[in-house]
Amino acid sequence: MKTYIKFITNIFLRSFLFVILITFSLVFIINLLTELEFFKNINVSVFFTIYLSLLNSPSMIFEIFPFIFLITTQLFYIKLFNNNEIQIFKYSGLKNSTILTIISLTTLLISIFIISVFYNTSSNLKSFYLELKNNYTKDGKYLAVINKNGLWIRDKIENKIFIINSTKVNENFLIDSFITEFDTSYNVIRNIKSQKINIQNNEWIILKPEVFENNTAKKFDKIKINSNFNYKRINSLFSNLSSLSFIELIELKKNYDLLNYSTTDVIIQIQKIISYPFYLVLMTIFSSLIMLSSKKINSNTVKISIGLFLCVVIYYLNNLLNVMGATEKINYILSVWLPQLFLTFLILLMMHKINEK
Repeated sequence: MKTYIKFITNIFLRSFLFVILITFSLVFIINLLTELEFFKNINVSVFFTIYLSLLNSPSMIFEIFPFIFLITTQLFYIKLFNNNEIQIFKYSGLKNSTILTIISLTTLLISIFIISVFYNTSSNLKSFYLELKNNYTKDGKYLAVINKNGLWIRDKIENKIFIINSTKVNENFLIDSFITEFDTSYNVIRNIKSQKINIQNNEWIILKPEVFENNTAKKFDKIKINSNFNYKRINSLFSNLSSLSFIELIELKKNYDLLNYSTTDVIIQIQKIISYPFYLVLMTIFSSLIMLSSKKINSNTVKISIGLFLCVVIYYLNNLLNVMGATEKINYILSVWLPQLFLTFLILLMMHKINEK
């Protein structure tokens, strides 16, 4: 490897590690304060809240990697500007485009590591974090999961426990369901079989059920049971996709298809992971062009502020389009890639005469 490539890569990686360290510290402190607030009326040790904060921090860092690479690139160029190394490179025949190519390739290699190792690790830690914390919430009594056998719900109302299995979810209805009702000692009270259950509200309306009780079967026009779940809440339970690895997301999509459950959110999450390396490389290039275009501005604070402002605009535009994709107001694939196409177009406009800047 040529000496100048080693030098540039070394500066960029050192800047990246510095930003990661600062970011992790800030995220950890914010998480710790959140956990301390959550457990203020619950008797747990401080070490447990610290442990939870550490578990939750990596998944939060994954979400803000675009900011991390933007600031990393700015610090990289600030060091080159302050030491006049950018001018030395130029006098040696090293073009701005070459420097940009080197740090872009470095970003690409880091981003591949991020989605292949860091993301899967952080999702596992997030899953463990949610599992631990769920024991201290009222939702710990309830459970809803989706697997190849359909939707399974464990619910507790007063002194009764319900185990519900449904083959499909169709808007506000559970399709082809079987409900087993237990007492607190898990003695079976009755079984209920129904082709259709209205779960729009917490009072479920079981249509044309067949009830098995005391070794007898009876059919009814409809019966009602209370539940802690409704359609909206069931949807929200499966919204935290950051706790699933890439392979688990693929498996979840297959299970959603079998259940006739909307796969839009899962597909958006999968597309976000696939597009992430491209997104991070674009942020590195975008930040580089901002720094090269603002060399005449002496204040580093102003340069960083300009970059952060534009990054925030792109970040919220990205989130807005993702929400529109999740609600199917626009194509969900386009909702992920459109911000990056916009950023690519913006970069192409800024690339004009890059070696003269």
